[in-house]
Amino acid sequence: MKRLCALMMIAVVPMVGFSQTPYAYWQQEVHYNIQVALNEKQHSLKGDLSVDYINHSPDTLTFIWFHLWPNAYKNKNTALGKQLVVLKGNEKHTNPLEKKKEAEHEPGYIDELKFEVNKQAAATENDTANIDMIKVLLPQPLLPGKQVTVTTPFHVKLPDYYSRSGYSGQQFFVCQWYPKPAVYDTKGWHPIPYLDQGEFFSEYGSFKVAITVPAEYVIGATGSLQNKDELATYKQIGIENNKDIKLVTYKTTTPGKTKTLQYTGDRILDFAWFAAKDFVIRYDTLQLTENNTIDVFSYGQPNGNKTWKNSTSYIKDAVRHYSKWIGQYPYPVVQAVEGPKNQSSGGMEYPMITLITSPNAKEEEMDGVITHEVGHNWFMGILGTNERQYAWMDEGINTYFQFRYEAEKYRSNSILSSYIPKDIKELSEDEFQARIYEVLNSIPSGQPINTPSAAFTNNEDYGIVEYVKTAVWMYTLEAAIGRDTLDKGMQSYFKDWQFKHPQPEDLKKELETASGKNLDTIFELLNKEGKLF
Repeated sequence: MKRLCALMMIAVVPMVGFSQTPYAYWQQEVHYNIQVALNEKQHSLKGDLSVDYINHSPDTLTFIWFHLWPNAYKNKNTALGKQLVVLKGNEKHTNPLEKKKEAEHEPGYIDELKFEVNKQAAATENDTANIDMIKVLLPQPLLPGKQVTVTTPFHVKLPDYYSRSGYSGQQFFVCQWYPKPAVYDTKGWHPIPYLDQGEFFSEYGSFKVAITVPAEYVIGATGSLQNKDELATYKQIGIENNKDIKLVTYKTTTPGKTKTLQYTGDRILDFAWFAAKDFVIRYDTLQLTENNTIDVFSYGQPNGNKTWKNSTSYIKDAVRHYSKWIGQYPYPVVQAVEGPKNQSSGGMEYPMITLITSPNAKEEEMDGVITHEVGHNWFMGILGTNERQYAWMDEGINTYFQFRYEAEKYRSNSILSSYIPKDIKELSEDEFQARIYEVLNSIPSGQPINTPSAAFTNNEDYGIVEYVKTAVWMYTLEAAIGRDTLDKGMQSYFKDWQFKHPQPEDLKKELETASGKNLDTIFELLNKEGKLF
């Protein structure tokens, strides 16, 4: 137990006279209106984008960077393509761009763009290094406090499904698919290219999205479905399927026709949608408080993992726990989609909806994966950190809470599940956690927690450092200041920084205020190479 003692003895001192320099916080604001149509035969999208961009900064802007992330799938020379080659070279990843001969590979891309700003044609400048970024030049400078409306048509060719987006048969996983303004903050513009290992940084705002698909398709999407008849049908089918007696499939009375489904969402930073003819819908509700009941949907594969029958129960339990520990879930719906096997992850999160790709997971494992991905509604969706720069503030803190969930519910841990002896499972939750973290801390971990995502050369190191090592670091905080105090600090952090872009120093200040301690020593561990102790 020496390592655990080291965790418990980490120095914290009373915060006498300790203070942070205050600063004036601001962030930009975006409001989207998108119409998009799916061509199922050509595996493509045709759309129109209108985005109101509000400049809350003290600066006058002469251009806006836009992400064109579908272009990341265009060839081997993109940042995504190059990263996958490196990862394959380290034998940690298989580059799907090399699975087939180049002539047989179906790339993804975005084109047919024609940007206008306040109905005036706008010139653009390509990023010379990354084809998935473009600079839209503003015909007139955008002054502080003012806004512009940027519009463009667009066409997206979806790739074969890999990384996060694409199609598989007649199922479509539409992620990172529309032209999207990059973040502008006190550190300037963040025009980051799309990566597989390394996530995103986005501005908050609202979405109104109209999706046109063949009438036979079921859609799961970010936001609230506004079509009352369609919503009622989904709910009725989902209630029957949640009984798990005889599965009911979606059938339309107008085959061969199309339908347009309307979705809206506020205080969100991204929009993803998933479409298939054979999704198995499940539906339930979750009452968080006397005046707050939310819808719970899941969309399963017809011949998917048998544990998916419990998917809505797992979603509900995850939302209950995170709402209790961190802060109440603020959205009207929470959803999960069972997707085909993904070579690089067990899932991928988006606001109000998450994609789960764990076809062989057993019940405890499936619960853990769903909980982790649903948990990203808090750490990414509501607390919108720069995931590319500080992956630990998203993945790692979320993993710590996932581990708490697994320990409380199952006396299990998703990293060590195959190696936990029966006598360890019979310990109290506190003792179980202590033993688990003793082992987790012993796992070799080279790079510091504060390492940016793009600086890792393989998925194994990225996973160990940003997920596991950060969870050990969070447990260090728990051991040093107490779980109740840690939760109090995280709840204050959630309250003060929800729908904003917090930095590490903001988290530190909240925890120091809650504990009355100077936490310099613990936060310095974020830059420590190797094991924490």
